[in-house]
Amino acid sequence: MGRNPTSFFQAGPVRIRYEDIGSGFPLLLLAPGGLNSAIGNWDPGPAALRQMIHHRTTFNPLEVFKDDFRLIAMDQRNAVLGESTGPMETHDPWAVYAADQFGLMDSLGIERFAVLGFCIGCSYALSLAQRAPQRVSAAVLCQPIGFKPDEPDLMRKTSEAWARDLDETRPDIDRGTIDRLMHNMYQSPADFVFSVTRDFVRACQTPLLVLPGDDPPHPHAVGMEVGALAPRAIIHDPWKAPELIPGTVETIRTFLKANTPAPLGS
Repeated sequence: MGRNPTSFFQAGPVRIRYEDIGSGFPLLLLAPGGLNSAIGNWDPGPAALRQMIHHRTTFNPLEVFKDDFRLIAMDQRNAVLGESTGPMETHDPWAVYAADQFGLMDSLGIERFAVLGFCIGCSYALSLAQRAPQRVSAAVLCQPIGFKPDEPDLMRKTSEAWARDLDETRPDIDRGTIDRLMHNMYQSPADFVFSVTRDFVRACQTPLLVLPGDDPPHPHAVGMEVGALAPRAIIHDPWKAPELIPGTVETIRTFLKANTPAPLGS
């Protein structure tokens, strides 16, 4: 099944680019790439580009799950590598991104859905589960980002290329505003997965499948801690070696199908 043409969701000054692919229970895909989270990052091509956006996508969910679920993929607001745009609201940026994500699903008439996030997408997914647990049926967290006490400014540093490019291409957004956004995303507070607290994860009743990361922006210890704290979490590790990917994909598929709600009236 081919991809649908690019579509846009408009909410006032916010314009979100998305793709809506396949059929079945909805699965929202939240791409890697930090603040450059965009659809193209699922299959970025040359190794130089993968290095630039600080991740290596081990599989492309737009391909491997296209026959299983209705896939909703999106560019996050103001990702330079994407086409979604909007004002830069710095007071509570995790809430702003969640509003974009829920707004897109609302525009498509989707009330309940599962989430698969890579990298920063894991923190977005946990934020969605905190803000509207009745809407998120399950979440897959692939290599969550997290705070490293020995490198407290790491996530801020990994966003510098995005900040520089945005400053050069968006004259309507000044560098001071960009710096405030990064500070409030990653340094206020500088802890855990940034978007939610450990207390929330301890109480979270959303089924989680956690695939811990193994590099500085995606600390293995943070992924393992999320899996240990959440009462309905399953940890799948190791998972990233090429020979393990087919089994990893099948584990994710099985988990999501096991947590797909029965149709109303069935």
